[in-house]
Amino acid sequence: MSTINRQALFSDETSQYRIPMEVNPGDMVTVIFRTAKDDVEAVYLISKGNRLPMKKFQSNERFDYYQIQMRVGSRRMLYFFEIRSGEERLFYNKRGVTEELQSVYSFGIIPGFFTPDWAKGAVMYQIYVDRFCNGDPSNDVMTGEYSYIGAQVEKVEDWNQCPRAMDVRSFYGGDLQGILDKLDYLVELGVEVIYMNPIFVSPSNHKYDCQDYDYIDPHFTRIKEDGGELLSEGEIDNRKAERYMKRVVNRENLEASNEFFIHFVEEVHKRGIRILLDGVFNHCGSFNKWLDRERLYESNGDYEAGAYVSELSAYRDFFRFNNEHEWPYNEYYDGWWGHKTLPKLAYESSPELREYIMNIGRKWVSPPYSVDGWRLDVAADLGLTPGYNHDFWREFRSSVKEANPEAVIYAEHYGDASAWLSGGEWDSVMNYDSFMEPITWFLTGMEKHSEYFREDLLNNEHALVETLSENIRAFYGPSFLIAMNQLSNHDHSRFLTRTSHMEGRLGSRSSEDAALGISKAVFREAVALQMTWSGAPTLYYGDEAGLCGFTDPDNRRTYPWGNEDEELIAFHREMIRIHKENPACKTGSGKIVLALHGIIGMIRFAKDSQVLVVVNNNEEGQKISVPVWIGEVFDGALMERLILSVEDGFTTETACYLVSGGEIEIFMPPLSAAVLRTRREAKGKESFLDKYKKKWMTRRRQNDAGSTWKHRNRST
Repeated sequence: MSTINRQALFSDETSQYRIPMEVNPGDMVTVIFRTAKDDVEAVYLISKGNRLPMKKFQSNERFDYYQIQMRVGSRRMLYFFEIRSGEERLFYNKRGVTEELQSVYSFGIIPGFFTPDWAKGAVMYQIYVDRFCNGDPSNDVMTGEYSYIGAQVEKVEDWNQCPRAMDVRSFYGGDLQGILDKLDYLVELGVEVIYMNPIFVSPSNHKYDCQDYDYIDPHFTRIKEDGGELLSEGEIDNRKAERYMKRVVNRENLEASNEFFIHFVEEVHKRGIRILLDGVFNHCGSFNKWLDRERLYESNGDYEAGAYVSELSAYRDFFRFNNEHEWPYNEYYDGWWGHKTLPKLAYESSPELREYIMNIGRKWVSPPYSVDGWRLDVAADLGLTPGYNHDFWREFRSSVKEANPEAVIYAEHYGDASAWLSGGEWDSVMNYDSFMEPITWFLTGMEKHSEYFREDLLNNEHALVETLSENIRAFYGPSFLIAMNQLSNHDHSRFLTRTSHMEGRLGSRSSEDAALGISKAVFREAVALQMTWSGAPTLYYGDEAGLCGFTDPDNRRTYPWGNEDEELIAFHREMIRIHKENPACKTGSGKIVLALHGIIGMIRFAKDSQVLVVVNNNEEGQKISVPVWIGEVFDGALMERLILSVEDGFTTETACYLVSGGEIEIFMPPLSAAVLRTRREAKGKESFLDKYKKKWMTRRRQNDAGSTWKHRNRST
């Protein structure tokens, strides 16, 4: 039988347990490990086969702390812990306590790997630009301005119209001026970073088919010179799209567009908000000037012939053609996933292409544009082999960081990203595996596209904890604290729609179906977890206002200005405030301290800051005991409730809970979420605890059902 208190064992890669968390080659680092007080005989750090004794250096009423100081070299250092008491021996790694050696889950120190401090725990806001706000109607795409995928583009006149199943040619007019017009809203919400879906020149509304990486699309900025005829009904030949050419191929308009973008960045930065761009470098678009499949650039003297137009094109090696022994071979180029509108870029055959993209990576994070980083689309798909991909992204990182050391590099990636997160390539990822997917399964039982429902995963605490424990190994500390934690985005159904357990997408379902049977209470539970989870909580525009939607394109509805769910916005604003005001939520350690059917409790803790979130996803209320001592909250402390969400709304009315026996008792109503923190006493005032402890304990003994005593006066 185990004698070591396993729940007390803890270490991680935050600055509480590794000082400093991020190091340069040759630096001294202190690694700390925690045990229960007077509970073990010895603790060892194991690295590279070396078993190094750790020294107890500090104790308190609950814990002993062991430390070891080491000088790091230039290469990655992996380590885990061994704990001994008599004949009992345990190990501790990223998964937690184990009786077996599991080096694959080792902690790691990567000398020279730093992620920007501003990104750690930052509140991010993703904007699909065409659907956020139309600030300048003069730059709108006009119906008949050009054709795309065999039909004319369309300007949607009704801002509130839901997307149709084939939506790629429909434009609502959202632009960068619209974002500027709504900066007050974003600041009041608490946003610290804006991540925009692609904004470079492109013929689609999603712009993942880039036409020109050197310029921001004039339809999002300013059109200085207009003119040309619109296409007639049924006309689909892009060579006749004179107006489009004058708008987005015209050099004067392109330069004016970039000038506007400089102004845009300056204005956003003035409000204390950072900007991330979306880099789509795996593929481009068939409209791209390098291919020119639509022959937009062919007759323009400012551009060289595209690879589709001429076998002598300077860009021929930018693409892979499959029948080069005969001309014309222009139709036989590789498209990403076979899409001819998305020609795959052939980096292996073109050093010039590679250097061009490196320059693009540098250009936009440098003055005068000075954006704050990149999100990389389908980054792991870029080359033909993993080896090439790693080499490419190492050079890309060096290029970007040399130009702007404070720039951040995110990647879209599904599955284990550990190979790219070892310090030399990406900073972090869109966190599907350790946030979006496990939280979605636990709270809704839905697949993230709303494709199917799995009742066995709904409220399944074992699946949740196991998934989180397994997937955390992909991250080292610098990556984990900045990971994009999203509930929704442009590729998946809106989280609010998932709460209905309705399977399907547009075609099999109508737009109206996406709002049927939804649960705002479950959504608020998810937001409470999002805002207290380790990483950077990243909102998808409109989620906070109650937008619903099945997967692409229904998830790309316009922001409902004038029809917002004000209560949901208020809840988001409060949760963001809690996140930003409590250091533990940004950079603290994190530990799941309670996992029952439909119930999860997690505590974030740092020096002088502890925050607890408890979620009850059951349809019955439950009184539960939460072992907050695991998060270093000690007996006699008070935890004050900052917010409580229930089925029909939420409250910020304060309630206090006394820690006794290392636990608090709390009643959680059905479908509820509560966020609490250790109460902070005002200096020079009589202690709240000293004043009310006896009264509290008396009430607690007398009232079995009442585990809280409400205290409405924060200033007492």
